[in-house]
Amino acid sequence: MTTKIFVPCDAAARAVGADKVAAALVSEAKRLGRAVEIVRTGSRGLFWLEPMIEVQTPAGRIAFGPVKAKDVTDLLTSDFSAGHRLHLGRPEELPFLKRQTRINFARCGIIDPLSLAGYRAHGGGRGIERARSLGAAGTVEEVTKSGLRGRGGAGFPTGIKWKTVADTAADQKYIVCNADEGDSGTFADRMIMEGDPFLLIEGMAIAGFAVGATKGYVYIRSEYPDAIRTMERAVVLAEADGMLGPEAGFDIEIREGAGAYVCGEETSLLESLEGKRGQVRAKPPLPAHKGLFGKPTVINNVLSLVTVPAVLADGAKHYADLGMGRSRGTMPIQLAGNIKHGGLFEAPFGMTLGELVDDIGGGTHSGRPVRAVQVGGPLGAYFPRGLFDTPFDYEAFAARDGLIGHAGVVVFDDTVDMARQARFAMEFCAIESCGKCTPCRIGSTRGMETIDKIIRGERTEANLAIVTDLCQTMKFGSLCALGGFTPYPVLSAIKHFPEDFNRPRLAAAAE
Repeated sequence: MTTKIFVPCDAAARAVGADKVAAALVSEAKRLGRAVEIVRTGSRGLFWLEPMIEVQTPAGRIAFGPVKAKDVTDLLTSDFSAGHRLHLGRPEELPFLKRQTRINFARCGIIDPLSLAGYRAHGGGRGIERARSLGAAGTVEEVTKSGLRGRGGAGFPTGIKWKTVADTAADQKYIVCNADEGDSGTFADRMIMEGDPFLLIEGMAIAGFAVGATKGYVYIRSEYPDAIRTMERAVVLAEADGMLGPEAGFDIEIREGAGAYVCGEETSLLESLEGKRGQVRAKPPLPAHKGLFGKPTVINNVLSLVTVPAVLADGAKHYADLGMGRSRGTMPIQLAGNIKHGGLFEAPFGMTLGELVDDIGGGTHSGRPVRAVQVGGPLGAYFPRGLFDTPFDYEAFAARDGLIGHAGVVVFDDTVDMARQARFAMEFCAIESCGKCTPCRIGSTRGMETIDKIIRGERTEANLAIVTDLCQTMKFGSLCALGGFTPYPVLSAIKHFPEDFNRPRLAAAAE
């Protein structure tokens, strides 16, 4: 009898030895005379348990983890016993997974990412079928009714963007997927591209059908070689299958970014795709009217596009019934930083920040008290424990001068120096600025210099006033969100952690 064993090929799992575990399973099984079939999957997203392998049994799949290559012999000789120290039980019964509502990540960690048969056996392809039955206009209407908003950071209604492109006459239209996932503490785009690439292809194909686009591009950051490789292979398989190509009336190309954070901004990304330096374009015109190569273009984040097949397959109402307020559906929240249980947690909007950090995440990895949480990447605000009752919702965060962004949640314990975190925000902006607008290019550099003076204890109150003024100039005068959002971490650090900016500093020689 052959034992089927599922081993993740996700980059996070590979980083902690998943490839060695897979190789050890093959070699040890051969030595012991055991017949095994190894299936490489994406990750379930429980990173503290990686590599987490799963064994097919008559009772379903049973998980073990974290597994090292040296554990393989023991696991095989014990016949993957329920009494083994690495036994976790049924993965879907693990509390971290059981509390989730997985729509985007329903197949991730379950199927071979490059098996179209596996994709379809688990519900893939139903979205594009229903889109064709509804027609282009009906598809746009369904996406609009779902309440889906852009998952890349701005939260703009996806259906409105699609309708604008659909209503704009042109001989050529494009779908561009922004996979330039550069925010700290984020990895959802990478996980889905490595673990369920056909879902993204289906989402882009639906978008193309809905707005009349025949060409799509996936712009992936260069730091994601595994995702690039998987997406390239998936496109080839989809073309061979007829999911893409002349029969489908839609083609996709994979393009690799050059490492610029600012190219996560949609117009900078378009400049880069066109072979130019990644610099922000002034708006108007909007990309929906004049985007890639001057043609109407839909630019959506990975998570926005992979949501579309489920919206079409199960209906707009099913999706819109989840969430709160104007934030409908689910959000794949990425728990990172100094956290005990880091990973991917997909849930409807509305769970509080405290629930996510303390209950789901288990508090800090260090065991020390949580002092600050940054949501929304390096441009997100720092929230103290006093704001942990904030629901995970676009408007709720905005009301407290925060932003959800791409839903990266980075946790800090009580050893963090918030003045230095504020300085880092300005430094990050200065390094990553495209240089086109003065508030971002010069303001961030002056901000970094002024915070250095505050850290040294020089004219603290006067320099804090200068930093605040600089932040207002950057917020309202920058061309894009890089300069415009950098004030969020700076001002929130000053507001919520004033003691880190005013406390006496020890001389360098005494430290």
